Amino acid sequence: MPASAKQTLRVAVLADSDTRWKWGSLTANRIAPPNSDISLDGYLLRGRATPTARQLKEVGVTADSLREVTAVEFLRAMEKESYDILVLSLVGGGVQAMLHGLARAWHGRGERPVVVTGYVGVVYEKLADGLLLRHGADLVLANSRQDADRFREVYDGVGADSSAVTEVALPFLGGDAYTGEHDRNDPYTVVFAVQPSVPDNRRDRDYLLDRAIQHARFHPNREVLLKLRSKPGEHTTHIEELPYQKLVQGKDLPANFSLVYGHMGEVLDRTDLLVTISSTAALESLHRRIPTVVLTDLGIREGLGNHHFVGSGCLASWEQLDAGYKPVPDAEWVARQGVAAEGSYETAFDAARERIAKLLAGGDMPALKPYYTPETAPGYLPGILARHHLGPDGTPLPGAPAADKEPGPVRQIVRRAARGAYRHGVQRVAPVIRRMGEL
Repeated sequence: MPASAKQTLRVAVLADSDTRWKWGSLTANRIAPPNSDISLDGYLLRGRATPTARQLKEVGVTADSLREVTAVEFLRAMEKESYDILVLSLVGGGVQAMLHGLARAWHGRGERPVVVTGYVGVVYEKLADGLLLRHGADLVLANSRQDADRFREVYDGVGADSSAVTEVALPFLGGDAYTGEHDRNDPYTVVFAVQPSVPDNRRDRDYLLDRAIQHARFHPNREVLLKLRSKPGEHTTHIEELPYQKLVQGKDLPANFSLVYGHMGEVLDRTDLLVTISSTAALESLHRRIPTVVLTDLGIREGLGNHHFVGSGCLASWEQLDAGYKPVPDAEWVARQGVAAEGSYETAFDAARERIAKLLAGGDMPALKPYYTPETAPGYLPGILARHHLGPDGTPLPGAPAADKEPGPVRQIVRRAARGAYRHGVQRVAPVIRRMGEL
């Protein structure tokens, strides 16, 4: 093949939510070796957080094919299809189940895809648990220098091979750098980027909502936007039992306060100050040099995730923002977080690209070998695999939901109704039962 000719690589992404589809599909495009194009097939793992058409459109990534599957259906597809790269963009338990299922499906095969996994954003909880559930992939991507160091320390500390850890950056960073210069027809815009699961109670969520509304009243010359992740009935990576669009009902809202959906990058295009509790939106904002605040109103606590930003220079309260406080991020902290605000973003994926290119050119691939096995974790692993209808050796269990063809119209209607009933139970019934139990 001439040096200038491009090769097309077949890439598959398995994701279980809208945010993980975003991370997985964008990562697939970022890590393709130089001088190659990709043909992208998307697989959406059926579950409570399977993204809707609106959520997929908001991500803005197109695939050559996209279909919803069960775990067993996906494994059967991997037995039949031939891919160069497979990105597992799932929760840790899902990654571990697929690694064992794929090890069984590819048993005795030298030709298999390069398997890649990682995290969709900031890793601030369950570090050891999540990492060991991802062990066994050919590349475990770390979104920053700090994460890469921590990941290797965990793997080395339990005697697991840490060579798969590969430093990259978040794949969805981008956009023009903030200069402070705006169209004079646009007001100064404050964006409060909320999270589905943090905080997790009505009192704290009401408090944050009221403070954002109060900020709009204190600064009538500013526009305050409440950036929402999903619409009622939709799920993202985390369950949102108390969506802000319901909490806001009945409140007296000033004219300069509004709710917005949409692609985060497009919202940041008009942002002068990004406010959040603890979100990857903060890293997107810092990458673009937009003034960014991580709130301390509810304390700096591991449960909120804002402890990750200790040392960032971004911690502040609504009280301080009302008084005109402007954050100044710590340059050294930012550099360790993979934000690449200094301009190194385009080279952040070079190590992953080079590693994948070597694996693709190296002939037969070794068998997948996760750290967890029936020998190392006999009381833990079987339960994780069983959630995906797999036995301890990765074999599909009898009666596992799978189909070799697309379900008919009636079955699709039943599936949608069942999922809707499940979401209603999670969002409406379960919170009521919990509150009654607290009486």
